[in-house]
Amino acid sequence: MKTLAKLSGLSALVAGSALPLWAQEATTEAATAAAEIAEAAAPVMDKGDVAWMMISTVLVLFMILPGLALFYGGLVRSKNMLSVLMQCTLVACLVMVIWVIYGYSFAFGGSTSAFWGGFGKMFLAGVTTESMAATFSADYVIPEYLFICFQMTFACITPALVVGAFAERIKFSAVLLFSALWVTFAYFPIAHMVWDASGLIFNWGAIDFAGGTVVHINAGVAALIGCMVIGKRIGLGKENMAPHSMVMTMIGASMLWVGWFGFNVGSNLEANGGATLAMINTFICTAAATVAWCVVEGMQRGKASMLGAASGMVTGLVAITPACGTVGPMGAILLGIVAVLFAYFFVTVVKNAMGYDDSLDVFGIHGVAGIVGAVGTGILTSSSLGGIGYADEAQTMIGQTIVQIQAVAVTVVWTGIVSFVLFKLVDMIVGLRVDTESERIGLDQTSHGESAYHA
Repeated sequence: MKTLAKLSGLSALVAGSALPLWAQEATTEAATAAAEIAEAAAPVMDKGDVAWMMISTVLVLFMILPGLALFYGGLVRSKNMLSVLMQCTLVACLVMVIWVIYGYSFAFGGSTSAFWGGFGKMFLAGVTTESMAATFSADYVIPEYLFICFQMTFACITPALVVGAFAERIKFSAVLLFSALWVTFAYFPIAHMVWDASGLIFNWGAIDFAGGTVVHINAGVAALIGCMVIGKRIGLGKENMAPHSMVMTMIGASMLWVGWFGFNVGSNLEANGGATLAMINTFICTAAATVAWCVVEGMQRGKASMLGAASGMVTGLVAITPACGTVGPMGAILLGIVAVLFAYFFVTVVKNAMGYDDSLDVFGIHGVAGIVGAVGTGILTSSSLGGIGYADEAQTMIGQTIVQIQAVAVTVVWTGIVSFVLFKLVDMIVGLRVDTESERIGLDQTSHGESAYHA
């Protein structure tokens, strides 16, 4: 833009000078040609891309509120419905504020560090309506404010996912304090490592199109640590703890699927052919996983449940997240089926065998399916299996899969250690768990003074 302004000024100066007419015309033509070349070389802000990314950002918000809130709310007992809605709502709002103050800077602040983005964009310093963010095409950009908002929604949903693991027994203040600390020391560093050009995992060449490591493995591991540190719900295995409203859960799961198109397709950052690949994969992997879960459940239990269908739906969505922009539709079907086999085993067998109370199966679905999806991405991206092929033409399927496993390992270790320390710290400061009487009465009344339903 500055170059064009200078060239325009040169043309005006020439027009008002005492040069011979032929010289003025020649100079003006040269300036015009130079301006055209500069304009052609400047990155383009396409209004179609901008419009799609604005819609995608709102769709990801729709995943959280009301999608995730209703999905989780239906899965708990009626006396804890509002507590889950409040936790999802306030966690999202709290992280939005943190994101614009320092989160965006810590993740994408321009630092050359492999682990964090630095202080360069604290309080959104230097960001204006004229500043732009890069896309995956060298010639196209989007407004930086839009990129900030889109990434903000990812930061909001990740800690909100975690709360499902210890629903019905945690203090509201503990949820908020843990979420604020966790996004600071777990989410922002992982997001930088995976998605920023200077990040450790990014420079390994790991593929994570829309957040398999950053969102789902990150949240799943934190959830596992949390439910183990906090302990089991009172009466688990002795009292009825069935979901109080599968209708609410189905509505929430359906909203998650719709919103997930913003999550996955929006991660392409442009409205082009790559976005359509992410779109069809988000459809087909989810559909295959839903069918697969119902088939497996029907074979084992004799009946396919709505809870199983909703679980399969989310499993497919999680599994395809890192892979949606690089695998083919047939690979997406395979990925959904394999993810269900692993997630179903963890939800029905491993959790009971190990004795941890992951209330809403956050680790069993998000953590496990996230790992399957991340590793499977390395395999199914291969052009020999219908994927788009690897960015590095010298890369092999085995080599890429090893890189994917390394990325998973770093994420698991980083967030595992950070989460354990933070849960212990929060327990020391405000206490993690409500008292026995409050847990029996229900968190809606004891934490918020309200009831979701009235007789």
